[in-house]
Amino acid sequence: MEKKIVNTAKAPAPIGPYNQAAICNNMVFISGQIPLCTETNELISGDIAIETHQVMRNLSAILEEAGINFNHVVKTTIFLKEMSFFSQVNEVYGSYFSADYPARETVAVKELPKNVNVEISMIAAL
Repeated sequence: MEKKIVNTAKAPAPIGPYNQAAICNNMVFISGQIPLCTETNELISGDIAIETHQVMRNLSAILEEAGINFNHVVKTTIFLKEMSFFSQVNEVYGSYFSADYPARETVAVKELPKNVNVEISMIAAL
């Protein structure tokens, strides 16, 4: 097994003992991203649609660093602070994909890092 680490300055730096992504056996495993703006290092909050766009931009930057894009994503997990955010997050999330959507689950959790409303992780194929 050969593991390659992926990190980019265009997405938030990890806040713990992990990397933005790891590649193994032609699969890219992307750590959960929150709505942290890389340019300002500030959390985006107050509008779940805007927060979700920031999360997707962070994921896009990591995919780009790995040499791929959203068309390569095969699985996502969406974590929500409240399930009432589902339809707005779903609309924004869906706008980043074509008709060949990845597999996915969406779960509501009690709390997320930095008390954010949304976090998304992805698995992509090279």
